[in-house]
Amino acid sequence: MAGAWILETASTPFQKWPDRTHRDLALEVVRAVLPERRPVDGVWFGNCAMNVFGQSNIRGQVALQPAVREGLLDGHTPIVNVEAACATGSAALHGAVSAVLAGQADSALAIGVEKTWVPDDPAKSFALFMGGIDMLHRDEWKAFYREAAAAAGDGFAPVPARILFLDVHALSARAHMRAHGTTAEHLAIIAAKNHENGRLNPLAQYRFGATVESVLADRAVIEPLTRSMCAPISDGAAAVHVVSEALLRTLPAEVRERAVRVRGCTLGGGTWRGLGEPDVTEVTAERAYRAAGVRPEQIDIAEVHDANAWCELAAMEALGFCGRGEGGAYVASGATQRDGARPVNTSGGLIARGHPLAATGLGMIDELVRQLRGEAGERQAGAPHLGLAQNAGGMIGLDEAVCGITVLER
Repeated sequence: MAGAWILETASTPFQKWPDRTHRDLALEVVRAVLPERRPVDGVWFGNCAMNVFGQSNIRGQVALQPAVREGLLDGHTPIVNVEAACATGSAALHGAVSAVLAGQADSALAIGVEKTWVPDDPAKSFALFMGGIDMLHRDEWKAFYREAAAAAGDGFAPVPARILFLDVHALSARAHMRAHGTTAEHLAIIAAKNHENGRLNPLAQYRFGATVESVLADRAVIEPLTRSMCAPISDGAAAVHVVSEALLRTLPAEVRERAVRVRGCTLGGGTWRGLGEPDVTEVTAERAYRAAGVRPEQIDIAEVHDANAWCELAAMEALGFCGRGEGGAYVASGATQRDGARPVNTSGGLIARGHPLAATGLGMIDELVRQLRGEAGERQAGAPHLGLAQNAGGMIGLDEAVCGITVLER
């Protein structure tokens, strides 16, 4: 039982919460992961956009004050503020797990809280995503994207009404389609699967389901992506309680039996690369598999960062679930369906469950823990033993700036 263990997880529903505050969302998940009010040695608090609401620094200290007042957290508990774009949840978890493995904490919390919907100024909702790219040297990436597109016989023409990252992902998707015969139908299979899984998830933002045909017929965003293939703007919070082996041994048997082992928790950084070259997920996955002592084929279930359907297809290849260029055939085979050989995004993924930035990666862990415990209800996908979460965010050229991969075992 050596290592770090997840004692409890929690998540709010992901949706637009115009009437709820960061404090309110944070308090809900802290209450849920500390039902016995066990002492906590440290908190890693993830958030990307509280500055839009006027709070640039000490975000966790501000958001967690109600938890301190309720006695859930000691007022002197160190709170480390974490920001890594859409990979913030994984970065917060990495901090908590690392502290436990280093012997500096027996009990640590990773929390992600986000409000990305600004109802009185929707333009701010779009603007806050731009913090995930270099805003101080814009000419660099603008020139890079134009040159990469031209070299591939394509174009690059972002517009203010569309989040820039969609243009970057669409550029990569079109290159993959030309090189490997991937089709819009392959992307629609992914989106329809995730919408169907979201229909069964009471925490999901979109619960209406979809078919391949309805996904393809939905409003075009940018070729080859339609609206149903893309994650929505979301608010929400999620939390994970990580404990050491020493602490776990002191807890009642019924608590120990439900603990989920962290086999590996790895971060990787993105870099400038060309279309079709190995990306940060592939590099980070290699590190994660080595750290966890597992092979890709041993993973039973996965939650991956499907900011849009192309991202999920690319992740299938980068994680080694299929060969390079085989992602379309792999998803078409049914392998990633809830009853397939390796279910992917049983939560509904970002496409249906929602994408509240800092909470997203921890929401993935919440779903995997439920699946590994056999507690996912209607969307339970067999009896998985090993689960993987892949959470990525920000942009360095064509690459995500940060990627976090976590392997869990039950």
